Amino acid sequence: MEKLNNILKNFQVPDLDFSFKTISNGLINDTYLVSDKEEPKYILQRINTNIFTRFHDLIHNIELILPVLDAPGYQKIELIRTREDEPYLKTDTSNVWRVMTFIKGSTVYNTTSDPEIAREAGRIIGLFHKLLKDFDAEQVKETLVRFHDLNLRYDQFKEARKNADKEKLEQARKAIDFVDKNIDLLLNITFDKLPVRVCHNDTKLNNILFAYNKNSLCLIDLDTLMPGTFLYDFGDAVRTIANTAPEDEIDLSRINFRIDLFEAFMEGLQINKEIFSEEEKEQMSLGAALMPFLHGIRALTDFLENNRYYKVSYEMQNLDRCMSLFTFSQLAIDHQAEMKKIIKEKLN
Repeated sequence: MEKLNNILKNFQVPDLDFSFKTISNGLINDTYLVSDKEEPKYILQRINTNIFTRFHDLIHNIELILPVLDAPGYQKIELIRTREDEPYLKTDTSNVWRVMTFIKGSTVYNTTSDPEIAREAGRIIGLFHKLLKDFDAEQVKETLVRFHDLNLRYDQFKEARKNADKEKLEQARKAIDFVDKNIDLLLNITFDKLPVRVCHNDTKLNNILFAYNKNSLCLIDLDTLMPGTFLYDFGDAVRTIANTAPEDEIDLSRINFRIDLFEAFMEGLQINKEIFSEEEKEQMSLGAALMPFLHGIRALTDFLENNRYYKVSYEMQNLDRCMSLFTFSQLAIDHQAEMKKIIKEKLN
C-alpha cells in the first residue's frame, strides 16, 4: 500500500490518502483501483514490460487515440501525466507505471445472458470504429508484432509441438487434433482484401465499460491498440458475448453459442453499418471462428512451452483455456450459415 502511494505521488493527482484495490480481470498487467474515501478515482497500472517490450509505442498510441475517442455516446478517458509532465513513470529498468481516470458509476461484465448488454456492446464497438474510421492507421505503432497473425501463431505452435515432451503432447492430443483439422479453413481468410483500421484488438466483453443502466460507455484496456482488421474486434467480441459460459470454463458442455445474443450484438453494430466494406461483411462470420481459434492456439502453445506467457494458477490452466476456446471456435464454424444470414440482414 505504501509503495503504491509513493508511486501515485509522482503523478498529477491531489495529495490525498488514497486506498488501493487489486483488479484481477487482466492476465498481463498489474492493475489497481485507486479510491478516495471509497470513491473510485483512478486506475493505476504497472505495464508488463516482459510482454509489452515496446511500451513507448504503447503509450504513444494511447496518447494519440484517447482524444479522438470523445463523442456523444462515448465516454472519454484521460491519461494522467506525471509531475515531470511525462505520460508514464519508470521506477527502474522493468517497472513502468501509468494512471488513467476512472469513470464513475461504471461496471464490467465477464459474460452476459442479457440481449440489451449484447446490443450495447455492439453499439459501442461500432461507435469506436466510426470515430477512428478516418484516422490514419499508419500513425499507430505495432506494440505486439504480428499479434493476430495466424501464420505466426501456427509456426510457433509447430515449433512448440516439435520440442514438447511426450507427456504434454499426450495431454494435449485433442487440442492438437483440432488445430490439424481446422487450420486450413482459417488460413484461407483473405485479409489482403480487408481495409486496415485502427483496432482495439482485445474486444472481449469485460473490456467494455457499462453504466448501471446497461448503457455501454467506452472500451478499456487499450494496450493492444494497433492497425488491424475489423474481423479481429468482431471475433473477440462474439466469442465472449454469444457464449454465456466464462472464458476459462472447464466444463465444455456449458459452452454455447446463443444466436439471440449474436443477433442483439449485430443490432448494436447496425447503428453504424455504413462504416463496413462489402468484403468485411462477407468475411465477418469467419472472424467469430478465427479469434477463439487464435487465442486457443496461443494458450496451447504456451502449455506445450511450460506456461511462459500467460499467468496461470494451476499447471493445466492453459490447456483448459485452449479447450474452452476451441469448443467455441467449433460452435462458430457450425453457425456460419446463421451468422451470415443475420449479418446480411442487419448490415445491408
